[in-house]
Amino acid sequence: MSAPAPSATPEISVVVIVHNDAGRLPRAVRSVLGQSLRHLEAIVVDDCSTDDTPRVARELAAGDPRVRLLRLPVNSGGCGAPRNAGLAAARAPYVMFLDSDDELPYHACKSLLLTAEETGADLVTGEVTRIFEESGTTALWYPELFGDTRLVAGLRAAPEYLLDHLSTNKLYRAAFLARHGLRFPEDLHYEDQLFTAQALTLARSFAVVPWPVYTWRLAGDPAAGPSISSSRHKLRNVADRVAVARRVDAFLEESGHADLRPAKDAKFLRHDLRLHLGDLPFRDRRWTEEFAALVGPYLAGIAPGAWETVSREQRVCQYLLLTGRLDEAAECARTLDRPRVASRHTVRDATGRRYWGRELPGDERAARELDITEWRLDDQPFTTGPLRHEVTHVEPAGSRLRLTLRTYDPARLLAGPVPVTAELRVAVTTEPLVVPIRYELGEETAQGTEGTEGAGGAGGAEARTARVEIDLSRVPLGPTGFRGRRHPHVVLTRQGLTRADPLLAPAPAPSLRARIGGHLVRAGCEGHGAGRFELAWERTGALGRAEALVPARPVLRRAHRLIRRATGPRAKALAYHELRKLPIDDRLVVFEALEGRGYADSPRYIHEELVRRGLPLRAVWSYTGDRSSFPEGVELVRRGSWEHARTVARARYWVDSHGFPASYAKRAGTRYLQTWHGQAFKHMGFDIPELRLASPERRRRHRATVARWDALISPSEEFERTFVRANGYAGRLLRTGLPRNDVLVRWNEPEQRDRAARARERLQIPDGRKVLLYAPTFRDGERGSGASIRIDLAELVGAVGEEWTVVVRPHYYDRFTVPRELGHAVRDGREFTDLNDLQLASDALLTDYSSVMFDYANLGRPILLYIDDYEDYRSVSRGAYYELPDIAPGPMLTTTKELAAALADLSGVRERWAGAYARFDERFNPLETGWSSKAVVDQFFVGSDR
Repeated sequence: MSAPAPSATPEISVVVIVHNDAGRLPRAVRSVLGQSLRHLEAIVVDDCSTDDTPRVARELAAGDPRVRLLRLPVNSGGCGAPRNAGLAAARAPYVMFLDSDDELPYHACKSLLLTAEETGADLVTGEVTRIFEESGTTALWYPELFGDTRLVAGLRAAPEYLLDHLSTNKLYRAAFLARHGLRFPEDLHYEDQLFTAQALTLARSFAVVPWPVYTWRLAGDPAAGPSISSSRHKLRNVADRVAVARRVDAFLEESGHADLRPAKDAKFLRHDLRLHLGDLPFRDRRWTEEFAALVGPYLAGIAPGAWETVSREQRVCQYLLLTGRLDEAAECARTLDRPRVASRHTVRDATGRRYWGRELPGDERAARELDITEWRLDDQPFTTGPLRHEVTHVEPAGSRLRLTLRTYDPARLLAGPVPVTAELRVAVTTEPLVVPIRYELGEETAQGTEGTEGAGGAGGAEARTARVEIDLSRVPLGPTGFRGRRHPHVVLTRQGLTRADPLLAPAPAPSLRARIGGHLVRAGCEGHGAGRFELAWERTGALGRAEALVPARPVLRRAHRLIRRATGPRAKALAYHELRKLPIDDRLVVFEALEGRGYADSPRYIHEELVRRGLPLRAVWSYTGDRSSFPEGVELVRRGSWEHARTVARARYWVDSHGFPASYAKRAGTRYLQTWHGQAFKHMGFDIPELRLASPERRRRHRATVARWDALISPSEEFERTFVRANGYAGRLLRTGLPRNDVLVRWNEPEQRDRAARARERLQIPDGRKVLLYAPTFRDGERGSGASIRIDLAELVGAVGEEWTVVVRPHYYDRFTVPRELGHAVRDGREFTDLNDLQLASDALLTDYSSVMFDYANLGRPILLYIDDYEDYRSVSRGAYYELPDIAPGPMLTTTKELAAALADLSGVRERWAGAYARFDERFNPLETGWSSKAVVDQFFVGSDR
């Protein structure tokens, strides 16, 4: 069946495939019809649904002539047949594909079409945003592939795009598909992979855009049913993955592109196989044996070079699987992408090389694949080195759980003369239940052959056992109880250094159940990831029965939504409006830094100055999440809570470094001090295209936010020329310098030297090592992708790792994990809330376009700039106020080799850049005297206009 088509030819045909998805189909189709590109069609292909989908589809078609309907006579069981049917019916010169449970972002079609027309590419591919509906979190699809806009002259020029095997994030020229007869296979799943590999390979050119063009929703509702991509437990799907890989191999061979096989093999290992390896701990023996039988023959034919493209732990896991050591493969799988989870056992040969497992490898291949010497386990720091805590036995006893724990320590982090205290912590609210752990005497496993050391030797893993009893009735749950899951952690402390590690559970394991204090509590194994030991609470009684009815009763669902609205941000904003009628507390100061992330930035140093003077003021700090950075005795209030709204409404003073919630209008009697969090290199405020071209309402809101500031701290005339002007700020300026820079200007005082020494001790910097602080800024549109970490850390460590320790401090919008093999020379600096700790402890700074360069100049220490994406950043991305070569205080580097050379000749760098450094410091730090906190307090708190 089909609705009458509009007479004009659309510019894009979007093929929307659906099967028994009446509830989500309207959302998908409306995301097409609501595109900023209006001249398109949505071809809905119903794969013979048996639910209400046909009626819903007819209603969508009746409501918009751009919707056309097709219905297959029998269900195909996959995605290939309905996509092919839609492709055959498409009338536009360009085609896209959309699944009924997903969506297209507003500008997806127009932006892809414009790129195709500008570049002449046969297809255009863009970023995918994955939404995990159960948790509400998002992630990008292989963000390293979508960092820049580019035109690729065929797949040989960029074979890594074989990883981009989705068909749905692409716009295709219909003529290109027709010319090559490209269609989806209809007899197996993962049909995308063959279709996309063929399209990318046959394209004369394809374009890449760095913005999201597809929203992939991963449903958290079990009633929605698992998608094919999330049904990894089905062995048929494993067989289909291998079959598709073989077809891609055959296509590459037949089309004269056999040279791309190693890149395709690397893609198979990194993506297809990796997904299943991570599931091995949660599969039974029979499944694992059948899985190994399916993938083993294909693994044996993988190009040797492809093995080297994956992590060492995955190579170990692959080899164990290939050689039939299935239990060990499942054990190893828990360590994948988790560098702090250790192996159970290691051995060392007479030459000092270390290997995975209990026994020395028996042949050259085993030695090559099981060699973990590169991890340098003997050099790992206490706080981040690998450990493995496992539950080996669970015994329920009423409200108590008696656990037997076993800790494996291949890096011997717990050995030595300094004692380590251990606790098991179970946290539901902010107050955890803490249970001491007392390990029994270390157990040493049998020694290996002559010249080797087993798990208890100097090169092996000392295993320790403990028995712990948890009284679940003592876990603080809050006044209304709790519904949800929590994972106990093992917390270890040595000489003031603390680390927290997950407790792994045996899998598969039976779920233990007990009724405790109005709750049903289950204990078992988390069914994914590392397989953590998991405790789950459900309310029972009347409240539990009401909760159970919410998903099933529309009235209760609406009531549940009303409750959330009544306690959400809008409700608090309304309450805040009323709370402003309360009298102002003249002594109350509300402090906030880094949007509540901790005790840091200029607000910290202003607060310390107020305390030092003993002024009659009451300071309350706003926080989100972790409270560990705040000194003991500081009064705290959770950001976004009811108490936070009441406190902010009554405060005489607001002090922060970013911005109080925009919904909280400042009352006439409140005075707001904005300290801001640094000088501006990159465009800010209305100079950012996103804001300059925004709707009038959004621009109005930004002006209103800035208008709340009664005073703004200025560190330089440059700051006033850039940031102040760009935000349209016309209020009072405190030309004092930034209070957070006081300790940097006065770095040579004993107090600051002690602070630097404490930071180096906490980072576990070996004696004699120099510290390079690497602090890059985030990239717009790539938050959380890790794209800001642009240097090759492995290459850098290989060049200077015996002399330097690299402390990586990414922007808090970004992510970073220290690779397992670099733990001896790389540290994660994110646990330091206040960046000043790391600046004081460092010997040089490596950054790019971050404002940290302006602060660091107060130390007088070398500044290195890694700017391999400078042209894109200044012209395509956010844009900058300065040409970096005009102001740079140090060398501008574009390769890791150049960086290593600069570090090897740091005295020469100092000498060559001394003049530029002095001019930079004079231009951007003229007001930094080391006493900015005192000046701010004098002018804002104790001045005549107080």
